Amino acid sequence: MTNSSSDEQAVGDAVTLGLLAAWALHDLEELATVPGWWRRNLPALRERYPGVPEAVWRRAGSVDGREFAVAVGAMAAVVTSASVAGRLTGGRSATYQAAFHAFGLHGLVHLAQAGLVRGYTPGSATAPLIVVPFTLWARHRLRRAGVLRATRPRDLAVGLGFAGAATVAAHGVARRLTARGA
Repeated sequence: MTNSSSDEQAVGDAVTLGLLAAWALHDLEELATVPGWWRRNLPALRERYPGVPEAVWRRAGSVDGREFAVAVGAMAAVVTSASVAGRLTGGRSATYQAAFHAFGLHGLVHLAQAGLVRGYTPGSATAPLIVVPFTLWARHRLRRAGVLRATRPRDLAVGLGFAGAATVAAHGVARRLTARGA
């Protein structure tokens, strides 16, 4: 590693490119489990949560394995770009920090989903084993390097917005690409 500033050396590639590695390990679990999990659990979820609009259930149930894999690939491009931006700026990139916050919050969302379902949901195995520990470790390293300040509500909102926009875009791209090949 040939970083020029002491902050960048303190942060290191394990923090910035580690976001991509942690995300990839986590998404391997999702790739392996999402389509089958939805097929098995959608009827019970509809019954348990009748207040959820039917359009949400239809959309969730319509995503097949191929479409989901393409969406994960599109998200890989987003996370790769953010991780590289983080590496090039020693973790200071706003895009990297938004993606970093989004990833950590995403892990907490997985844990909340598992709690709501009262059991396994895709992503809930690697959330406490990879996502949350990586996020806590990387936050410590970024803070120690003076790159990350105390998290404000605005940072959480930006992270959630980043995650939401990237997810919608990735699934939109996937739906378009897989519809052409169908």
